[in-house]
Amino acid sequence: MLGLWSAYAPQYLLILALATTLVFALPIFCIPLIWARLMGWKIPTHTDLAVYFGRCLGAFILILEAMMLRAALTGEAIHVVFEMLAAVAVMMVIVHVYGALRRIQPLSETLEIGFYSAMLVLTLLFWPAT
Repeated sequence: MLGLWSAYAPQYLLILALATTLVFALPIFCIPLIWARLMGWKIPTHTDLAVYFGRCLGAFILILEAMMLRAALTGEAIHVVFEMLAAVAVMMVIVHVYGALRRIQPLSETLEIGFYSAMLVLTLLFWPAT
């Protein structure tokens, strides 16, 4: 399964970078509480810490997005980017399964278990050839 679609690794990175930048990175970075409300989170009255954490997370996602874009367009560090994507997918599945089991997150977050699981499978299928 590893690298079955490796010839299309750059195209996969371009599509993934565009989609996740628009749906996750920019909204979490620019408007974290609005994004959180749209995702079903109930926001308390004191929100400064939530905004800070949201912007920090958004900044890290934007860094990964930039690395995906560079790897997709130039091939530079493409293996490192795929390793990071696989690690992100695994860790996000763990985070979202934990939240689902504890029943401490809205349904939209629980559904992300499927998103990150699919992203892991696709990342493995598009893994670039050495």
